[in-house]
Amino acid sequence: MQFLSDLLASTQLDVFVNGNDWAWPLFEIFHFVGMALLIGTVGLVDLRVLGVGKGIPIAQLERLIPWGIAGFIMNALTGFVFIAGNPVGGPMYYLSNLALQVKLLLILLAGINLFIFYFGGIARATAAAPADGDAPPSAKVIAGVSLVLWFGVIFFGRLIMYNDTLLYALGL
Repeated sequence: MQFLSDLLASTQLDVFVNGNDWAWPLFEIFHFVGMALLIGTVGLVDLRVLGVGKGIPIAQLERLIPWGIAGFIMNALTGFVFIAGNPVGGPMYYLSNLALQVKLLLILLAGINLFIFYFGGIARATAAAPADGDAPPSAKVIAGVSLVLWFGVIFFGRLIMYNDTLLYALGL
């Protein structure tokens, strides 16, 4: 963990963030926009797969996924700035934060869930569902898991600043 912290500290992003009062708030805005794009598109597709909004073809909604990917990339880049450019405590402050660690684990699990959806053949069967039809049960499980994981990412992302409260609640 220390090696990763030292590597991130070598980027000198903390100098940039500390030297520009506008940097942190601007990156926060981009992080929020990225989150809205991600959960807005992925959440919409997941809800349709679960049966909300029948009449809308799932394949049509999947055209929005590139916006979600753009949001994910935006969040990954701004998240990197938050960790590497942390003006208070450096990268180790975030890397040792339980809420951030759980958030990153949930993102990994969401990626595995996505991999299963697209490379397990479930996506093709889902896209073939008629506009007023139901998605396959396996797709509904994937969509439900996806929603839980992404809202968990948001939840634990908010808890990053309240890590002491989280640790206290867990008795740690």
